[in-house]
Amino acid sequence: MDALAGLLEGPRARGAFMIRACFDPPWAVRVEDRAPLTVMLMVRGDAWVVPDTGERLRLRAGDLAIARGPDPYTCADDPGTAPQAVILPGGECGYPDGRPLNGSMDLGVRTWGDRPDGAAVLLIGTYLVRGEIGGRLLDALPPLLSLTSEQWDCPLTPLLMAEVTRDEPGQEVVLDRLLDLLVIAALRSWFAGPSAEPPAWYRALGDPVAGRALRLLQADPAHPWTVASLAAGAGVSRAALAWRFTELVGEPPMAYLTGWRLALAADRLRDTDDTLGAIARQVGYSSAFALSTAFKRVYGVSPQEYRAPTA
Repeated sequence: MDALAGLLEGPRARGAFMIRACFDPPWAVRVEDRAPLTVMLMVRGDAWVVPDTGERLRLRAGDLAIARGPDPYTCADDPGTAPQAVILPGGECGYPDGRPLNGSMDLGVRTWGDRPDGAAVLLIGTYLVRGEIGGRLLDALPPLLSLTSEQWDCPLTPLLMAEVTRDEPGQEVVLDRLLDLLVIAALRSWFAGPSAEPPAWYRALGDPVAGRALRLLQADPAHPWTVASLAAGAGVSRAALAWRFTELVGEPPMAYLTGWRLALAADRLRDTDDTLGAIARQVGYSSAFALSTAFKRVYGVSPQEYRAPTA
């Protein structure tokens, strides 16, 4: 599993909040949904994304922005336009004074705003769950990033536009998968650009020694890895592997493996009904007790507490 696959391999989009937003100026929407990741694809017209802190961003037709939560931001025709609506957790919408919108801006299937043929049209996809595997990559992203139409050519726009308003069986699953593809394609392009600052382990994947060891660990975390067996797989000595891996990744191989195993366990706790013993075997721990001890040491709560839904 490579780094980009790891982003969405755990809790992939499931019932993602996805809409086509259509507005005429002046318009502004305040986003306070605390979502871990939101993608905004400008289909027609232009818009501004204005975070509470940091630089504002202008989007033109064909541009894409990714907002990493949970910090709020405002989307508007102009940075000075006052918000007319607020997006809250769970896709709830209200007026800035707290009154519910009660569907007053609904325009049909997954369409929202002033009128379907508004001057500005955005496709917006929001992931509702942050996965611990993806967290390693999400933490490396800035709060707000963008790709212009000159930086990338998105072949998924026509498919998304056609599917988002199609009221047919299976629409939700199709949109989830299209959103996954859109995010992976966008992040691949962004990480290849000059402004990206990928994490050390992501850069290390390109190294013939550390990258080989990383792929071995990611592909089979349940294997009883040792520095010696990793070194053999990478074709170098134990000392050479330990030095190269630590130098490029920022932590020793076994420390990285522990973090990777526990991230996998965290995903399975939240997204499956597997027993703790089964999860322990899947991620390379000898028993539920061993996994529970390691998990609580790193996450500060027991696996059972982590799995329990919060109020």
